[in-house]
Amino acid sequence: MKLTVLIPARNEEGSIRKTVEGIVQALQQAGIDHEILIVNDNSTDATESVLKELQRQFGSVAYVNNSPPNGIGLAIKKGLEHYRGDAVVIVMADGSDAPEDIVAYYRKLEEGFECVFGSRFIKGGRVYNYPRHKRILNRLANNFIKLLFNIPYNDVTNAFKAYRREVIEGVKPILSYHFNITVELPLKAIVRNYRYAVIPISWKGRTAGESKLKLKEMGSRYLFIILYVFLEKLRSRGD
Repeated sequence: MKLTVLIPARNEEGSIRKTVEGIVQALQQAGIDHEILIVNDNSTDATESVLKELQRQFGSVAYVNNSPPNGIGLAIKKGLEHYRGDAVVIVMADGSDAPEDIVAYYRKLEEGFECVFGSRFIKGGRVYNYPRHKRILNRLANNFIKLLFNIPYNDVTNAFKAYRREVIEGVKPILSYHFNITVELPLKAIVRNYRYAVIPISWKGRTAGESKLKLKEMGSRYLFIILYVFLEKLRSRGD
């Protein structure tokens, strides 16, 4: 099974090299057939220059440029049009996701699960340098989703998840242009009855660059997607 690591990147010149090098090392040590596909999301810094260097350095690394407008949802959709793996894991460019957790996701996919979701907030999960106000908002949002959909999973908003190719095809059309794609993909997979596993993961705050998530701008977009998928859940009962 070939694994694609899909990384959306906008203005990540200070982080992307270390992120990619760590992932390559972990996947090579684990003997996992892989490609690393980076989507340059209209960066205005030297990100593309770094990507060119990484592509020359590692045979498994490639990148594509996202056409305007920028947006993490659009960048991920661009990557999902070009990836070649049998499964794909979405990873942030800032180094917040642990390479060893990618390996753990892959092992769960090997067991036959169609999706693998991580949680930073179950036994074994770890969080480092998470701003307190963001953590509070995160827990409120995820508990709301958990109760609304009556699911045990408590970290839906985290982008770091793995899907087999058939799941990606099965959750289309993908509507989100921005960070709300992080809830659209897993909620559609759950509502459409794909088999998923949840494992503990670790997360650490970025050490370079700026976060692209603007909470004030995203509230209504998250809510729209959550309610959109919830309406599908209600209308599809018994199907």
